Amino acid sequence: MSWQDYVDKQLLASGFVNHAAIIGTDGSLWAKSAAFNVTPSELTTFANNYSSPEFFQANGLTLAGIRFIFLSGTDRVLRAKKNKSGLHCMKTEKAIVVSIYEEPTTPQQAANVVEKLGEYLMGHGY
Repeated sequence: MSWQDYVDKQLLASGFVNHAAIIGTDGSLWAKSAAFNVTPSELTTFANNYSSPEFFQANGLTLAGIRFIFLSGTDRVLRAKKNKSGLHCMKTEKAIVVSIYEEPTTPQQAANVVEKLGEYLMGHGY
């Protein structure tokens, strides 16, 4: 399965994710949904600060020109919110799965989809 297939067939096809991307831990774009207009500089900033929740607490988290308010994070999972949209991300050994969901999707529904894919990728060396 290609990286684009994971975005299209695992994340978007779930019905719980509106926009998604899979990026390298260096911020390089591996695949993304068509309407998710993230910039290379946003991805680099995001990836470089992933393990620094204090950066996102101070600055928020900007992807596709949308500034999300940081809610919580661990070394693996980040959560953020913007009005009726949410951001749920999971870092694996080599990749970061990024998803944006919108109401009526709940944070837990998005988390289940993203983390299931993240666990699968980690189980396969990514």
